Amino acid sequence: MSELDGVWSVERVSGALPPLHGCVKRIYGGRGTTEFPRFPGMPFVVRGHELHYRGPFGVLVDRLEPQNGGYLGHATMLGREFGQFRLRRLDTVDQLKVQLIKYIDEAHAMEQNVLRMLDGMISTTDDPWVLDALEHHKVQTQDHADRMAQRLEAHDTAPSAVKQIGGVLGALAKLPLDFVRGEKTGRNARDAYATEHLEIASYELLRRVAQKAGDEETAEVAREIIAEEQGMAKVIEEHWDTFAELSLREEGVTV
Repeated sequence: MSELDGVWSVERVSGALPPLHGCVKRIYGGRGTTEFPRFPGMPFVVRGHELHYRGPFGVLVDRLEPQNGGYLGHATMLGREFGQFRLRRLDTVDQLKVQLIKYIDEAHAMEQNVLRMLDGMISTTDDPWVLDALEHHKVQTQDHADRMAQRLEAHDTAPSAVKQIGGVLGALAKLPLDFVRGEKTGRNARDAYATEHLEIASYELLRRVAQKAGDEETAEVAREIIAEEQGMAKVIEEHWDTFAELSLREEGVTV
């Protein structure tokens, strides 16, 4: 096992480095990644006390200098230093917190994406009963997003703007298809039903990670949201005949 193996928090010290809130380095067996809550991991190879980045980041090398039980890092590009950072090894409790924050952030981004999806469904729905169900669930979904943002704030962090933007762009790209595709009611019900179960699964995982991290408040919030998502899925289950009939009617088929 290398002296660098493990999970390390990264703290900006000086220079042109961006804010490093939530950044960690994971190192095992001579390889590792630098991970940000807002971006994919950046892979590197360990050579002594140097981290040589791969792929599109090949011009970057982190040089590590042992200091006070951790490391002072020198971030270099093409051999020239442009910033310094500090590495601190995370213990099991710290690692659990990092993972918990990641799960909460992903749940918040998911809810933002669902809000955009619901907007698309509402704009393409004519049936008053279906419209009322979608608008009611949109209110619930906004509350879920707000509660996840509050749990992030409780851990001294904020929602990932990049993940939110990605969700918005994905939903906007989907909207033109929502307007032109046939059988809108049935397909909307199908998409909503699948989405509810994705959300349920995500919150089941979040609840368990929160429990392991000792965050009972987040675990309880996840339990309450799961119950509401299950309720919406149940509403859809109980009205499949209605959705099928409305879809056929939209296509001019009388049964």
